[in-house]
Amino acid sequence: MSNHTSPADVFRFSVPADAPLSHRLAGALAIPPLERLLGVKRCRELYADIADQAPERFADVALERLGVKFEPSPEEMARIPAAGPLVVVANHPFGGIEGLMLIALLRRVRSDVKVMANYLLQRIPQLADMVIPVDPFGASDSARRNIGPLRESLRWLKQGGVLLVFPAGEVSSFKPSHRSVADPPWSDTLGRIVRRSGAATLPVFFPGRNGLFFQLAGLVHPRLRTVLLPRELLNKRGRTLSVRVGSLIPARQLAQIESDREVVDYLRLRTYMLGCKPARQPGRSPMAEEAGEEGEDTAAVIASQEAKLLTAEVSRLPVTQLLAENGDLQVWQAEAEQIPYLLLEIGRLRETTFRAIGEGSGKPFDIDRFDQHYLHIFLWNKERQEVAGAYRLGRCDRILQQYGKSGLYTSTLFKYRSKLFERLGPALELGRSFVRTEYQRSYTPLLLLWKGIGAFVVANPQYRTLFGPVSISRDYSDLSRRLIAGSLRESLLAPQLARLVKARVPLNKKPVRVKGCDAGLAHTFCSNIDQVGAMVADIDVEQKGIPVLLRHYLNLGGKLLAFNVDREFSDVLDGLILVDLTETERKTLQRYFGKEGTEAFLNYQRMVDMQSQALCA
Repeated sequence: MSNHTSPADVFRFSVPADAPLSHRLAGALAIPPLERLLGVKRCRELYADIADQAPERFADVALERLGVKFEPSPEEMARIPAAGPLVVVANHPFGGIEGLMLIALLRRVRSDVKVMANYLLQRIPQLADMVIPVDPFGASDSARRNIGPLRESLRWLKQGGVLLVFPAGEVSSFKPSHRSVADPPWSDTLGRIVRRSGAATLPVFFPGRNGLFFQLAGLVHPRLRTVLLPRELLNKRGRTLSVRVGSLIPARQLAQIESDREVVDYLRLRTYMLGCKPARQPGRSPMAEEAGEEGEDTAAVIASQEAKLLTAEVSRLPVTQLLAENGDLQVWQAEAEQIPYLLLEIGRLRETTFRAIGEGSGKPFDIDRFDQHYLHIFLWNKERQEVAGAYRLGRCDRILQQYGKSGLYTSTLFKYRSKLFERLGPALELGRSFVRTEYQRSYTPLLLLWKGIGAFVVANPQYRTLFGPVSISRDYSDLSRRLIAGSLRESLLAPQLARLVKARVPLNKKPVRVKGCDAGLAHTFCSNIDQVGAMVADIDVEQKGIPVLLRHYLNLGGKLLAFNVDREFSDVLDGLILVDLTETERKTLQRYFGKEGTEAFLNYQRMVDMQSQALCA
């Protein structure tokens, strides 16, 4: 490129004026056709058309002139904070157009945007004041030359500005070792900026790549890619390009990571995860997707039961079976024979609610053989005379005595060794939980159901252990499901008990691999369930991170025993979670048991432990 700085010479090849005459003559003959071939001449003409634009409008007008369109979702735009220091980090697949797109995108929300970028961009007058120039070419003095830009970037962030960084320093290219096109290694400078500035970070991902000729040329020599960038810029004319904006990563979260290099690795992982395939459409089973149709083998759900029949059954329940109450909502416990119509309605609502999240049995109602000997905890709206939610409780001591292990629902998912229940003692198997869709806008229904379960445990304190399958539906992508499973295995596995359980259809334990990242990088950050939750929220935007019920069990101190894929229930992934209530934080117990109930339960458990120790002595 030319060393001249006038607007007319932004895009121009030239031979230095002090070069030998023969070189200048050769350049005069060779440069014009070379500029046409590489697209430099056309870029110069396009720039001349918009050279009079004000800096704040330059990126938008340049994109309009190129006919390039992009439109992130309103939800993703809302992730860009309107004020405060912010580092925006992005991959670099094209070499130019993504910079214009991201500047235009950020300026829709903020005016205080600067870009840490190749110093050659300062040749464009409209971008000169916006660019913090760095030398990306790895020369012997590049590190020294980049100290000043690093300091300038930190000053800008301390003032509360936005700093846009393409940490690869050069465009994505084909990597034979990875067999894919991806950024080269990201610079540790990004880690230093993030850790020293205390700014939040926003990952942004641009799907796509430059053409085959560009990739092949780079295999011959990296500088060939550079001279082909104008041609690749022109190749994007008239296209609609995608951009994905991730979740904001707070500075306090990144401060927990030990080194600059690990921060860079984590940010690269979060960025490239935005390019992973999203989940299936809600409510579509894998079989329906493969067939291109939905519901072909799925029966219609039965009609709701008459309200007067349901109300009559509730009214006949003894008041001692009322577990909790809040306004119009009541939590009742009942045996199956007490509530034939209510149980049928619960089965209908289970199926309806489960289908809405990509689960369900596919039958007219979700009732099985276990419902007849399980206890039912249900949420009743006495004003609207309808069921709002329910849980199913299996009292393992009774069930094992009467039916053996096959009497437990979870025995259809997992194979148990008898020693497991000897170690657990009296336990409750929880499952088939739901809150109907119209009640899910508030956390109150689920909270009240758990207060009902708490009241039952306080009245039956021998049950110190809860366990059951927590489902991760097919509305989550395979990647998200494997990330969640990997995180739980890594950090919350109960190894002594897990050896006594075996999944009937185990989950594939193949390591998670994210395109554009080194193998095993995802596993490195899987031990922190909060970090995994943020990744899942980026991959599966509609799911909002870790499933609510799973998060609830983890808050109770839940541990993982195994994972199973339920082929009979829309291929949901069931994690067998176990909670020892004596190890749950007292504050959490009080939320569901109340203060007096918590003291009574814990006193009972202390008495049992003392008796056990006395017997052992």
